[in-house]
Amino acid sequence: MTEMKYRYRVDIITLFPETTGDVLCESILGRAQERDYLKIECWQLRDFTTNKQNQVDDYPYGGGHGAVLQADPLYRCWQHICDETNGGERVHTIFMSPCGVTFNQQKAKELVTNYNHLILVCGHYEGIDQRFIDECVDEEISLGDFVLTGGEIAAMAVTDAVCRMVPGVLSDPECYENESHWDNLLEYPQYSRPEVWHGRAVPKILLSGHHANVEKWRRKMSLVRTRERRPDLYAKLDLSSKADKKLLKEISENIW
Repeated sequence: MTEMKYRYRVDIITLFPETTGDVLCESILGRAQERDYLKIECWQLRDFTTNKQNQVDDYPYGGGHGAVLQADPLYRCWQHICDETNGGERVHTIFMSPCGVTFNQQKAKELVTNYNHLILVCGHYEGIDQRFIDECVDEEISLGDFVLTGGEIAAMAVTDAVCRMVPGVLSDPECYENESHWDNLLEYPQYSRPEVWHGRAVPKILLSGHHANVEKWRRKMSLVRTRERRPDLYAKLDLSSKADKKLLKEISENIW
């Protein structure tokens, strides 16, 4: 058994481990793995088939187009990961599926809070054998109401969203707590140098050095953005505080 020395581990079952792994070993997640905050490992499903041609799919019972990933190689890979990384104990397992619940920031927070180890299963072709799902999968997650050719992009998105919130991966929790969707608010606009670009100037408040007023402006902009672009999120906000009521009054009166 491999000792769990990392703060968080994600194992991905895929037909394309090199491509998936390369993306997740760059930039912030790559540095976090070098510092042993994270361990992200991608497993080649074909390594776990008993078929001499390394076949892991077959035609679906009942007919239809395409092929289905077989239960047995998926199970062998899944069991190997549990044995090698968790002493044979079950690891929380997610199948990346268009039939799953839609992934969002709240789900990412739940996964990083409730677990320190995930197995993500990437489907391909027409899907995977339902019997593996029934026996080994704890939940199914979708990126949204669309279909991809495989689960790798979805797995990378979930891994990135979850792992960036592991303590130590980012320099400070504020790096993600002030971002879009953290508390059902979209993030305020961001600006950098130069002060004027193509005739467009940075808002004066951001140049004032008055931190309280800057924060107030950012809150206003987040409220306006969320109301205009995501009324569904805006409807969930609790804006009953005196401070927010004052901001809403200023917004209605165009006081910036």
